[in-house]
Amino acid sequence: MTQDSNLSTKFPLWVPRPVEETLEIYADWAAHYDADLAEAGYDTPRRIAAALKPYVQPGDRILDFGCGTGLSGLALRQAGFTTIDGLDISAPMLEKAQARGLYANLWQGLPGEITGVTAGQYSVIVAAGVVSLGAAPPETLSLILDCLAPGGFIGLSFNDPTVAHGSYDTVLTQEISRSRVELLFRENGLHLQEPPMGSDVLILRRL
Repeated sequence: MTQDSNLSTKFPLWVPRPVEETLEIYADWAAHYDADLAEAGYDTPRRIAAALKPYVQPGDRILDFGCGTGLSGLALRQAGFTTIDGLDISAPMLEKAQARGLYANLWQGLPGEITGVTAGQYSVIVAAGVVSLGAAPPETLSLILDCLAPGGFIGLSFNDPTVAHGSYDTVLTQEISRSRVELLFRENGLHLQEPPMGSDVLILRRL
């Protein structure tokens, strides 16, 4: 449940897959994940952090959901955010995140839930490349909303294949129509330089 997979033929495709397969992919990938994404020019975490700045105070506690090796945590810290917790389902990825020394708290979650988080505990949750094809399913957005404090903010991304699939936007549209959330910001921009791909960065506010 970390950042997107499949940067080239050496990575898995952006397609729905069983959670067991996802865990195996990220366990195998952890050792060279950062280097691969640096080579690919992965820019979405930086864009999410920048998009959050008008809405979130630097000292607000942020949950980096699906934190992976900590690339999104690093982007948040570089944007000036100082208090970040991290959660991921991949133990090898979490080991890499721990080594960065960026997170106040780090823990391993279970697939299909936001483990160890109570309703309203966080007013800011970031999910960089997490709620997307090949990672977490569309209904994960609803789980995040369940945990978020009223008036709180979500920063997330849908890469181009995820947008084209449509199922993730369907859940977002349903949550907006139920008056559970409002869309404050949505912008397409660079996701990867190689292979070339965009992503939509979204900022949502819990109602």
